Amino acid sequence: MKAILCRRFGPPEDLTLEDVPKPQAQAGTVKIALRACGVNFPDVLMIQGLYQFKPPFPFSPGLEVAGNIVEVGEGVAGLRPGQRVMATLTHGGFAEEVIAPAAVVTPLPAEISFEQAAAFPLAYGTSHIGLTRRARLQAGETMLALGAAGGVGLAAVELGARLGANVIAAASSDEKLALAQAYGARHLIHYTRENLSERVKALTDGRGVDVVFDPVGGDAFDQAARRIAWEGRYLVVGFASGRIPSLPANIALLKNASIVGVYWGAYWQHDPTVIKRSFAELLPWIAAGEIKPRIHKTYPLAEAAAALRVLMDRRAMGKALLTF
Repeated sequence: MKAILCRRFGPPEDLTLEDVPKPQAQAGTVKIALRACGVNFPDVLMIQGLYQFKPPFPFSPGLEVAGNIVEVGEGVAGLRPGQRVMATLTHGGFAEEVIAPAAVVTPLPAEISFEQAAAFPLAYGTSHIGLTRRARLQAGETMLALGAAGGVGLAAVELGARLGANVIAAASSDEKLALAQAYGARHLIHYTRENLSERVKALTDGRGVDVVFDPVGGDAFDQAARRIAWEGRYLVVGFASGRIPSLPANIALLKNASIVGVYWGAYWQHDPTVIKRSFAELLPWIAAGEIKPRIHKTYPLAEAAAALRVLMDRRAMGKALLTF
Protein backbone atom coordinates (compact mmCIF):
# COMPACT_ATOMS: atom_id res chain seq x y z
CA MET A 1 0.00 0.00 0.00
CA LYS A 2 0.97 3.67 -0.26
CA ALA A 3 1.91 5.75 2.75
CA ILE A 4 3.49 9.12 3.46
CA LEU A 5 6.62 8.61 5.58
CA CYS A 6 8.62 10.95 7.77
CA ARG A 7 12.19 9.61 7.88
CA ARG A 8 13.74 12.63 9.60
CA PHE A 9 12.42 15.76 11.27
CA GLY A 10 11.95 18.64 8.89
CA PRO A 11 9.46 20.54 6.71
CA PRO A 12 6.55 18.89 4.86
CA GLU A 13 8.55 18.85 1.65
CA ASP A 14 10.90 16.26 3.18
CA LEU A 15 8.11 13.69 3.46
CA THR A 16 8.12 10.81 0.97
CA LEU A 17 5.37 8.75 -0.66
CA GLU A 18 6.42 5.10 -0.48
CA ASP A 19 5.18 1.53 -0.89
CA VAL A 20 4.98 -0.18 2.50
CA PRO A 21 3.66 -3.57 3.65
CA LYS A 22 -0.02 -3.73 4.51
CA PRO A 23 -0.61 -3.85 8.27
CA GLN A 24 -2.40 -6.74 9.94
CA ALA A 25 -5.03 -6.44 12.66
CA GLN A 26 -3.95 -7.82 16.02
CA ALA A 27 -6.02 -8.72 19.06
CA GLY A 28 -8.18 -5.82 20.16
CA THR A 29 -7.70 -3.85 16.93
CA VAL A 30 -9.33 -3.35 13.54
CA LYS A 31 -7.89 -2.55 10.13
CA ILE A 32 -9.51 0.34 8.28
CA ALA A 33 -9.28 1.10 4.57
CA LEU A 34 -9.24 4.88 4.57
CA ARG A 35 -11.51 7.16 2.63
CA ALA A 36 -10.45 10.41 4.33
CA CYS A 37 -7.91 11.67 6.85
CA GLY A 38 -7.85 15.00 8.67
CA VAL A 39 -4.76 17.21 8.47
CA ASN A 40 -4.05 18.98 11.76
CA PHE A 41 -1.54 21.32 13.34
CA PRO A 42 -0.18 18.51 15.56
CA ASP A 43 0.86 16.79 12.31
CA VAL A 44 2.87 19.89 11.42
CA LEU A 45 4.57 19.81 14.81
CA MET A 46 5.13 16.04 14.76
CA ILE A 47 7.09 15.98 11.49
CA GLN A 48 9.36 18.74 12.85
CA GLY A 49 10.00 17.00 16.16
CA LEU A 50 8.12 19.72 18.05
CA TYR A 51 5.16 17.66 19.27
CA GLN A 52 4.97 16.11 22.76
CA PHE A 53 4.70 12.66 21.16
CA LYS A 54 7.57 11.53 18.92
CA PRO A 55 6.97 8.24 17.06
CA PRO A 56 10.02 6.21 16.01
CA PHE A 57 11.23 6.71 12.43
CA PRO A 58 9.92 6.10 9.88
CA PHE A 59 6.36 7.10 10.72
CA SER A 60 3.28 8.49 9.03
CA PRO A 61 1.54 11.51 10.54
CA GLY A 62 -2.26 11.65 10.64
CA LEU A 63 -4.49 11.60 13.73
CA GLU A 64 -8.12 11.34 12.57
CA VAL A 65 -9.38 8.96 9.92
CA ALA A 66 -12.59 7.63 8.39
CA GLY A 67 -13.21 4.61 6.20
CA ASN A 68 -14.43 1.02 6.11
CA ILE A 69 -13.32 -1.78 8.39
CA VAL A 70 -11.64 -4.53 6.36
CA GLU A 71 -10.35 -6.78 9.16
CA VAL A 72 -11.28 -7.33 12.80
CA GLY A 73 -8.79 -8.66 15.33
CA GLU A 74 -9.41 -11.31 17.97
CA GLY A 75 -11.55 -10.22 20.91
CA VAL A 76 -13.20 -7.25 19.19
CA ALA A 77 -16.95 -7.02 19.74
CA GLY A 78 -19.46 -4.68 18.12
CA LEU A 79 -17.39 -3.94 15.01
CA ARG A 80 -17.46 -5.85 11.72
CA PRO A 81 -15.87 -5.85 8.25
CA GLY A 82 -17.51 -3.37 5.89
CA GLN A 83 -18.68 -1.08 8.67
CA ARG A 84 -18.30 2.70 8.15
CA VAL A 85 -16.27 4.13 11.03
CA MET A 86 -14.07 6.96 12.19
CA ALA A 87 -11.07 6.66 14.52
CA THR A 88 -8.49 8.82 16.22
CA LEU A 89 -4.86 7.71 16.27
CA THR A 90 -1.56 8.77 17.81
CA HIS A 91 -0.15 8.80 14.24
CA GLY A 92 -0.29 6.79 11.03
CA GLY A 93 -3.28 8.24 9.18
CA PHE A 94 -1.39 9.36 6.06
CA ALA A 95 -1.70 5.88 4.57
CA GLU A 96 -4.17 3.81 2.59
CA GLU A 97 -4.82 1.44 5.52
CA VAL A 98 -4.39 1.82 9.28
CA ILE A 99 -4.65 -0.29 12.40
CA ALA A 100 -6.73 1.27 15.20
CA PRO A 101 -7.47 0.01 18.72
CA ALA A 102 -11.13 -0.93 18.82
CA ALA A 103 -11.63 1.39 21.80
CA VAL A 104 -11.01 4.51 19.66
CA VAL A 105 -13.21 3.44 16.73
CA THR A 106 -16.69 4.95 16.40
CA PRO A 107 -19.36 3.70 13.94
CA LEU A 108 -20.71 6.39 11.62
CA PRO A 109 -24.36 7.18 11.04
CA ALA A 110 -25.32 6.84 7.36
CA GLU A 111 -26.02 10.59 7.20
CA ILE A 112 -22.38 11.53 7.92
CA SER A 113 -19.93 11.43 5.02
CA PHE A 114 -16.36 10.17 5.33
CA GLU A 115 -15.14 13.72 4.72
CA GLN A 116 -17.29 15.12 7.53
CA ALA A 117 -16.13 12.34 9.83
CA ALA A 118 -12.44 13.03 9.17
CA ALA A 119 -12.96 16.77 9.65
CA PHE A 120 -14.78 16.39 12.93
CA PRO A 121 -13.10 14.57 15.88
CA LEU A 122 -10.17 16.82 16.85
CA ALA A 123 -11.69 20.20 15.98
CA TYR A 124 -15.18 19.65 17.37
CA GLY A 125 -14.07 17.30 20.13
CA THR A 126 -11.53 19.81 21.42
CA SER A 127 -13.94 22.71 21.16
CA HIS A 128 -16.87 20.88 22.71
CA ILE A 129 -15.00 19.47 25.70
CA GLY A 130 -13.05 22.72 26.09
CA LEU A 131 -16.16 24.90 26.19
CA THR A 132 -18.57 22.63 28.05
CA ARG A 133 -16.33 20.68 30.45
CA ARG A 134 -13.24 22.82 30.95
CA ALA A 135 -14.71 26.35 30.69
CA ARG A 136 -18.29 25.58 31.76
CA LEU A 137 -19.46 28.14 29.21
CA GLN A 138 -22.95 29.43 30.00
CA ALA A 139 -25.60 30.96 27.76
CA GLY A 140 -25.30 34.74 27.81
CA GLU A 141 -21.57 34.76 28.58
CA THR A 142 -19.08 36.45 26.25
CA MET A 143 -16.48 34.30 24.52
CA LEU A 144 -13.44 35.34 22.47
CA ALA A 145 -12.21 32.86 19.85
CA LEU A 146 -8.70 33.40 18.50
CA GLY A 147 -7.70 31.86 15.17
CA ALA A 148 -11.42 31.85 14.52
CA ALA A 149 -11.33 30.53 10.92
CA GLY A 150 -8.99 27.58 11.45
CA GLY A 151 -10.35 24.08 11.99
CA VAL A 152 -10.56 24.16 15.79
CA GLY A 153 -11.21 27.91 16.05
CA LEU A 154 -14.14 27.81 13.65
CA ALA A 155 -15.62 24.81 15.49
CA ALA A 156 -15.34 26.81 18.73
CA VAL A 157 -17.19 29.76 17.14
CA GLU A 158 -19.98 27.47 15.93
CA LEU A 159 -20.34 25.57 19.21
CA GLY A 160 -20.04 28.72 21.32
CA ALA A 161 -22.88 30.32 19.39
CA ARG A 162 -24.94 27.12 19.69
CA LEU A 163 -24.42 27.15 23.45
CA GLY A 164 -25.82 30.68 23.60
CA ALA A 165 -22.63 32.68 24.08
CA ASN A 166 -21.96 36.13 22.66
CA VAL A 167 -19.04 35.16 20.41
CA ILE A 168 -16.26 37.56 19.44
CA ALA A 169 -14.12 36.17 16.60
CA ALA A 170 -10.53 37.28 15.97
CA ALA A 171 -8.75 36.38 12.74
CA SER A 172 -6.17 37.74 10.30
CA SER A 173 -8.22 38.60 7.20
CA ASP A 174 -11.61 39.91 6.14
CA GLU A 175 -12.32 36.61 4.38
CA LYS A 176 -11.67 34.62 7.55
CA LEU A 177 -13.80 36.96 9.62
CA ALA A 178 -16.68 36.68 7.16
CA LEU A 179 -16.54 32.90 7.55
CA ALA A 180 -16.53 33.18 11.36
CA GLN A 181 -19.53 35.49 11.16
CA ALA A 182 -21.38 32.97 9.00
CA TYR A 183 -20.70 30.36 11.71
CA GLY A 184 -22.23 32.48 14.48
CA ALA A 185 -19.80 35.20 15.59
CA ARG A 186 -21.55 38.44 16.60
CA HIS A 187 -18.46 40.65 16.70
CA LEU A 188 -15.28 40.57 14.62
CA ILE A 189 -11.68 41.65 15.28
CA HIS A 190 -9.10 41.88 12.49
CA TYR A 191 -6.03 41.47 14.65
CA THR A 192 -3.46 42.33 12.03
CA ARG A 193 -4.84 45.86 11.72
CA GLU A 194 -6.67 46.34 15.04
CA ASN A 195 -5.44 46.26 18.61
CA LEU A 196 -6.97 43.09 20.03
CA SER A 197 -6.91 44.25 23.64
CA GLU A 198 -8.49 47.64 22.92
CA ARG A 199 -11.19 46.19 20.66
CA VAL A 200 -12.19 43.61 23.27
CA LYS A 201 -12.32 46.36 25.88
CA ALA A 202 -14.58 48.46 23.65
CA LEU A 203 -16.86 45.56 22.70
CA THR A 204 -17.38 44.55 26.35
CA ASP A 205 -17.65 48.07 27.84
CA GLY A 206 -14.44 47.41 29.71
CA ARG A 207 -15.70 44.25 31.43
CA GLY A 208 -13.67 41.75 29.43
CA VAL A 209 -14.63 38.26 28.24
CA ASP A 210 -15.79 35.30 30.31
CA VAL A 211 -14.02 32.71 28.16
CA VAL A 212 -11.04 32.93 25.79
CA PHE A 213 -10.55 30.04 23.39
CA ASP A 214 -6.93 30.22 22.25
CA PRO A 215 -5.30 27.80 19.79
CA VAL A 216 -2.83 30.54 18.72
CA GLY A 217 -0.67 31.66 21.65
CA GLY A 218 2.07 34.21 21.02
CA ASP A 219 1.20 37.91 20.82
CA ALA A 220 -2.54 37.22 20.74
CA PHE A 221 -2.25 35.53 24.14
CA ASP A 222 -0.41 38.51 25.58
CA GLN A 223 -3.25 40.84 24.59
CA ALA A 224 -6.23 38.58 25.23
CA ALA A 225 -5.08 37.49 28.69
CA ARG A 226 -5.40 41.08 29.88
CA ARG A 227 -9.06 41.14 28.88
CA ILE A 228 -10.28 38.23 30.99
CA ALA A 229 -13.38 39.22 32.95
CA TRP A 230 -13.85 38.65 36.67
CA GLU A 231 -13.83 34.86 37.24
CA GLY A 232 -13.06 34.37 33.54
CA ARG A 233 -11.54 31.21 32.05
CA TYR A 234 -8.67 31.22 29.57
CA LEU A 235 -8.53 28.01 27.50
CA VAL A 236 -5.00 27.15 26.38
CA VAL A 237 -5.60 24.98 23.29
CA GLY A 238 -2.41 25.29 21.24
CA PHE A 239 0.34 27.50 19.88
CA ALA A 240 -0.18 27.92 16.13
CA SER A 241 1.75 31.19 16.24
CA GLY A 242 4.89 29.23 17.10
CA ARG A 243 5.51 30.91 20.46
CA ILE A 244 4.49 29.45 23.80
CA PRO A 245 3.60 32.50 25.94
CA SER A 246 3.73 33.03 29.68
CA LEU A 247 1.33 34.90 31.95
CA PRO A 248 2.12 37.19 34.89
CA ALA A 249 0.46 35.41 37.80
CA ASN A 250 -1.01 38.64 39.17
CA ILE A 251 -3.47 38.75 36.24
CA ALA A 252 -5.03 35.47 37.38
CA LEU A 253 -4.99 36.68 40.99
CA LEU A 254 -6.62 40.09 40.43
CA LYS A 255 -9.36 38.72 38.18
CA ASN A 256 -9.94 35.47 40.11
CA ALA A 257 -9.35 33.98 36.67
CA SER A 258 -8.53 30.42 35.68
CA ILE A 259 -5.93 29.35 33.11
CA VAL A 260 -7.23 26.03 31.82
CA GLY A 261 -5.45 23.53 29.59
CA VAL A 262 -7.36 21.67 26.88
CA TYR A 263 -5.44 18.59 25.71
CA TRP A 264 -8.26 16.65 24.09
CA GLY A 265 -6.27 13.57 23.05
CA ALA A 266 -5.15 12.87 26.62
CA TYR A 267 -8.71 11.92 27.55
CA TRP A 268 -8.29 8.68 25.58
CA GLN A 269 -5.66 7.70 28.16
CA HIS A 270 -7.11 9.23 31.33
CA ASP A 271 -10.90 9.10 30.87
CA PRO A 272 -12.17 7.86 27.47
CA THR A 273 -15.78 8.17 28.59
CA VAL A 274 -15.45 11.96 28.33
CA ILE A 275 -14.73 11.71 24.60
CA LYS A 276 -17.38 9.06 24.03
CA ARG A 277 -20.04 11.21 25.72
CA SER A 278 -18.94 14.20 23.67
CA PHE A 279 -19.15 12.24 20.40
CA ALA A 280 -22.58 10.92 21.40
CA GLU A 281 -23.80 14.51 21.69
CA LEU A 282 -22.06 15.89 18.62
CA LEU A 283 -22.68 13.14 16.03
CA PRO A 284 -26.47 13.60 15.95
CA TRP A 285 -25.99 17.35 15.46
CA ILE A 286 -23.77 16.69 12.43
CA ALA A 287 -26.10 14.02 11.06
CA ALA A 288 -29.01 16.47 11.29
CA GLY A 289 -27.02 19.29 9.67
CA GLU A 290 -27.21 21.38 12.83
CA ILE A 291 -23.43 21.83 12.87
CA LYS A 292 -21.42 21.72 9.68
CA PRO A 293 -17.66 21.00 9.64
CA ARG A 294 -16.17 23.22 6.95
CA ILE A 295 -13.71 21.57 4.61
CA HIS A 296 -11.11 24.00 3.30
CA LYS A 297 -9.84 21.67 0.57
CA THR A 298 -9.26 17.97 -0.11
CA TYR A 299 -5.92 16.62 -1.34
CA PRO A 300 -4.82 13.24 -2.66
CA LEU A 301 -2.32 11.34 -0.53
CA ALA A 302 0.55 12.32 -2.85
CA GLU A 303 -0.11 16.00 -2.06
CA ALA A 304 0.07 15.65 1.72
CA ALA A 305 2.98 18.10 1.89
CA ALA A 306 0.86 20.79 0.23
CA ALA A 307 -1.94 20.22 2.75
CA LEU A 308 0.50 20.53 5.67
CA ARG A 309 2.03 23.67 4.15
CA VAL A 310 -1.41 25.34 4.07
CA LEU A 311 -1.65 24.81 7.82
CA MET A 312 1.90 26.01 8.46
CA ASP A 313 1.19 29.20 6.55
CA ARG A 314 -2.15 29.63 8.39
CA ARG A 315 -4.12 29.77 5.14
CA ALA A 316 -6.67 27.07 6.00
CA MET A 317 -10.27 28.18 6.51
CA GLY A 318 -11.76 25.11 8.16
CA LYS A 319 -10.18 21.67 7.80
CA ALA A 320 -7.79 20.36 5.16
CA LEU A 321 -8.28 16.69 4.32
CA LEU A 322 -6.56 13.87 2.48
CA THR A 323 -9.00 11.74 0.51
CA PHE A 324 -8.50 8.25 -0.90
